[in-house]
Amino acid sequence: MSNIVIIGTQWGDEGKGKIVDLLSEYADGVVRFQGGNNAGHTMVVKGEQFISHLVPSGILQQKTCYIGNGLVVDPEVLIGEIDYLESNGVKVGPDQLRISEKAHVIMPYHKSVDNAREKLKGDNKIGTTGRGIGPCYEDKSTRRGIRFVELLDRDLFAERVRIILDEKNFYLEKYLKAEPLDADEIIDQYHAYADRLKPYVTNVSVELFNSLKKGKQLLFEGAQGTHLDIDHGTYPYVTSSNVVSGNACCGSGIGPREINGVIGIVKAYTTRVGRGPFPSELFDDIGDAIQKKGAEFGATTGRRRRCGWLDTVILKNAVRLNGLTGLAITKLDILGGLDALKICTSYDCNGTIIEDFPGNLNVLGECKPVYETLPGWPEDISGIRNYDDLPENTKRYLKRIEELTDTPIQIVSVGPGREETMVLENPFTQ
Repeated sequence: MSNIVIIGTQWGDEGKGKIVDLLSEYADGVVRFQGGNNAGHTMVVKGEQFISHLVPSGILQQKTCYIGNGLVVDPEVLIGEIDYLESNGVKVGPDQLRISEKAHVIMPYHKSVDNAREKLKGDNKIGTTGRGIGPCYEDKSTRRGIRFVELLDRDLFAERVRIILDEKNFYLEKYLKAEPLDADEIIDQYHAYADRLKPYVTNVSVELFNSLKKGKQLLFEGAQGTHLDIDHGTYPYVTSSNVVSGNACCGSGIGPREINGVIGIVKAYTTRVGRGPFPSELFDDIGDAIQKKGAEFGATTGRRRRCGWLDTVILKNAVRLNGLTGLAITKLDILGGLDALKICTSYDCNGTIIEDFPGNLNVLGECKPVYETLPGWPEDISGIRNYDDLPENTKRYLKRIEELTDTPIQIVSVGPGREETMVLENPFTQ
């Protein structure tokens, strides 16, 4: 029996959805353990594209999918996603999807606060998705959040909303200069959501424990990437939850001894959406070419992704923080046709070479990438299905990533489809 965690190693958008979908074949259940609908996973099956924001990617393999207690959930978005998948022939009933009663609920005032804050900050805005993720996590930490277990209690929910909204409306009107919200409208709207989602809500921790006792294999799906982690990322340009593998246990309600491996997803180059330092970012024709060829736009926001060379300083940081046991390289095909490839192996900070990722963003902003140059390959590798058939320069590039990170590559992806993948070592069969 193996239980595997999938983690993004960069700033998100590494292609986790495809790898989760691929490995779901070997799992009995797939667990999402943090974040909200500020993340998007894109999957392509038989040429058809699916995008999920809350429902775990394992739903396409019809595995039991779990939304853990570590998530913040917008019920309107979740219901819309269930309907979208069902309309495309994917079953998402209560037998396929389970929602933790302890997951927190995103409320309309969370979204209002999120957007009003960004507007007020002007040029100093963080660049949030405006979906209420951060404000919902704030309320969770200050013990004034609403969980699904409260949502399903109609009287308690109404009471909580009225109390909380008094404070929120004061903040919205007096400080953020935004419109107040009506408690009755919210209560009626969310009662309807509760009626729809009630069959899905359960004690996910208990269900996972019982599955593990029966010898079932679980796949834990992270959202965003390591360097968007609230503690370990490029703070404050981060998400509002812990993205790293350690949170797979806390955010789903299992013990750490149940985890057998952690796979880090690595895009063959580096991208970032929104603000924040990015040492290996490219501002030339190569960066534009990678962006266009890779169709680098956010699955959730549609924002253009910033592109740069692969940065192994952040990869080594991710290896340490997550305890990675293997790597999955994605979008390797996008680098085809380039004469030379560069890998950032360290930073030059005002004449001092550093190999560890700095926590001070002012220091990071002054860092210049130190590159190692490798020969590129002219071939289109998207049709290759066997590692041995890859061009020698492609294999050299992959081998160098393994050497620099001291971590084996287990999966290589050369396209968006399931079949466009080479599984060198299956983590579920090790």
